[in-house]
Amino acid sequence: MAASAPKATNRNIPSAKRLGRVMALQVLYEVDLTGHSWQDALENQLVRLPDSPQQDAVELAKTLVTGVMESMDEMNALIRRFAPLYPVSQLSAVDRNLLRLALYELHYVPSTPPKVAISEAVALAKSYGGDTSYRFINGVLGSALEAMAPKEDAENPKAGDAPKADDVKEE
Repeated sequence: MAASAPKATNRNIPSAKRLGRVMALQVLYEVDLTGHSWQDALENQLVRLPDSPQQDAVELAKTLVTGVMESMDEMNALIRRFAPLYPVSQLSAVDRNLLRLALYELHYVPSTPPKVAISEAVALAKSYGGDTSYRFINGVLGSALEAMAPKEDAENPKAGDAPKADDVKEE
C-alpha cells in the first residue's frame, strides 16, 4: 500500500468571517484616516488581495462597514461610555475602529455570539494593534458585555446566567 500525501490543513487560511472582519477593519481604518468613501476603501482593499476573496467575506465586510458607518455616533458614544478615560479621538486608529466594529457586532448582529465578537476583536488587536491593544479592547468590550447582560430579578431568575467578561479567554 502506497503512502498517501499528508492532508492539507486550513490553519493558516482565515475563515470567511475572519477575513470579512479584517477587511471591515481595514476599510474603517482607511475611511477614518483619509476620508475616502467606504465603497472606495473597500474597492482598494479588494484590489490589494492576491486572490479573489470569498464572496461571504466581502458581504460580511460590507454589512459590518455599512452598519458601523450608519451608527458611528452611537458607536463613539459607547466607546466614551465604556472607556471614559480615553477620548475617542485620541485612541489609535486601529483600536478606535476595532471597538466600533466589535461594539456594532455586539449590539446589532445577533447571529454573532458575544464571546465570538469579543474574541475576534481581541485576535485582530493582537495582529494589528499595539502591544497592549488586545488588553484594552478586551476590557472595554467586557464592560460593554457586562452592561448588556440582563439583570437578575424575581421574575427572571435565569438572567444572571449571561456570560461575563471574565469568560472571554485571552491568548
